[in-house]
Amino acid sequence: MNALTLTWAIAGLTTLGVITRPFALPEAIWAVLGALLLLALGLIGIPDAWTGVIKGLDVYLFLIGMMLLSELARREGLFDWLASIATAHAKGSPKRLFILIYCVGIVVTVFLSNDATAVVLTPAVYAACRAARVNDPMPYLLICAFIANAASFVLPISNPANLVIFGGEAMPPLSQWLVTFTLPSIASIAVTFLALYWTQRSVIAADSVATDIQGVPLTPSAKLAGAGLCATAVLLLGASALDRDLGLPTFVAGCITTAAILLVTRKNPAGILKDISWSVLPLVAGLFVVVETLNRTGLIDQLARYLSDGATNFPAQSAAAAGAIVALASNLVNNLPAGLVAGSAVQAAHVSDKIAGAVLIGVDLGPNLSITGSLATILWLTAMRREGLQIGAWSFLKVGVVVMIPALVISLAVLAIQ
Repeated sequence: MNALTLTWAIAGLTTLGVITRPFALPEAIWAVLGALLLLALGLIGIPDAWTGVIKGLDVYLFLIGMMLLSELARREGLFDWLASIATAHAKGSPKRLFILIYCVGIVVTVFLSNDATAVVLTPAVYAACRAARVNDPMPYLLICAFIANAASFVLPISNPANLVIFGGEAMPPLSQWLVTFTLPSIASIAVTFLALYWTQRSVIAADSVATDIQGVPLTPSAKLAGAGLCATAVLLLGASALDRDLGLPTFVAGCITTAAILLVTRKNPAGILKDISWSVLPLVAGLFVVVETLNRTGLIDQLARYLSDGATNFPAQSAAAAGAIVALASNLVNNLPAGLVAGSAVQAAHVSDKIAGAVLIGVDLGPNLSITGSLATILWLTAMRREGLQIGAWSFLKVGVVVMIPALVISLAVLAIQ
């Protein structure tokens, strides 16, 4: 077996391990094992592997900041307070609770990113369901997973992958971004809502929401946690407007908020750090190493040639095909490595904004098909497991087929005709 075939085989097995989690081992184990195997067989050198790891620095910083903010909000009771507000406004209606959570998910995704929806909103929704004494929280928790991807191209900051696709100087101004993606985003959000509600309609109809919910007081430390989240949203908008990386502002906001709350509450930081899901960092690092190895097989150059030729000869068909193929690839290998590869190919091919936009929609929305399609969904899974909840890959896929495919088709169609 030559080096090229062996590289692709290991990359495929790594992806399979992350998706299926053999022996119930965490996803990070399989990503790191894949990276170590590539190193052990000499398919990538240590300097090149380190280059791959370093490429994820902004992602690591972003995730650490968001996980700190989420854990602080959970510990200080901000989520419990939000849960009491949500259940009060639901007024005993599971349908109204579903719509309310969906609307909140849109706001969080648009202004704090899809990863924040998975990390921050999921525990808040679970707290709301527990407070409302709903029979089955899964329909409401599924919102966090699906809206995290469906609304992730409203703004450049709504998904860190957006910055990867366009990259540096190719990033369009915010006004142009809104012209290009507003209508496809509306289509994505609306179709995802209708399809998701349809799949969960029987569970929601049979459910009940308690009305005798006692109000939860908002403590000073919870206010600080909320202020930290709001400040982070403002920082991310500013960083996006200035074409800056999102990781460092998020990390700084998380650290400052943590320090402020620890000073107020005089708590030991060990408790906060202990409960953060640190395993997501080696997972991302391992995937970056795998992608770096694939890049050195000539994959980017070949994809760039295909994109360039298609854009010249069949622009409309190429945009639709690129979006669909990238959407499928995001589910096969996770949208983080797929976005890195696709973004590099788009920048190398110098294609039109419409084709780049179709690729971005595929990377952002496509992962709603599978349970490990995006980093946001993996973070959602992690948040679910912390609450003792599980959902299988097959169960998620059955919902994802109904929800993602029509949303992707209609969003790409809107992008093509506008």
